[in-house]
Amino acid sequence: MLRRRSRTPEGFTLIELLIVVVIIGILASIAIPKFHNSKEQAYIAAMREDVRNLATAEEAYYSDNSGMYATSTAALGTNYKASAGVTVTLLGTASSWRATARNPATTVSCRLAAGTTKSYDGAVVCK
Repeated sequence: MLRRRSRTPEGFTLIELLIVVVIIGILASIAIPKFHNSKEQAYIAAMREDVRNLATAEEAYYSDNSGMYATSTAALGTNYKASAGVTVTLLGTASSWRATARNPATTVSCRLAAGTTKSYDGAVVCK
């Protein structure tokens, strides 16, 4: 008795493979911008938190030093350390201070000010 061979293909056709590649390309084009936006939001959150931590360290310094603010982050000592990749600039006098946080991975910077010459409501502004 002769057996007939099955006529089912043993692999994928070129058109099937091309359709899969196109679908993967479409999904990647949707996911990559969302991933980039998530990274930027993480950088901004780190900068915002660093400025808030600086405000806490400044207020602790103020209460420990007879009502005078620190004029540099070095003066805060071990009470303050910025996150990795974040640069915090502190400009201060004995009666006020202004801080700006930047990360080279984003164009956004976060600011906060306090003291007699600036209104301080505890809100960090990131633009």
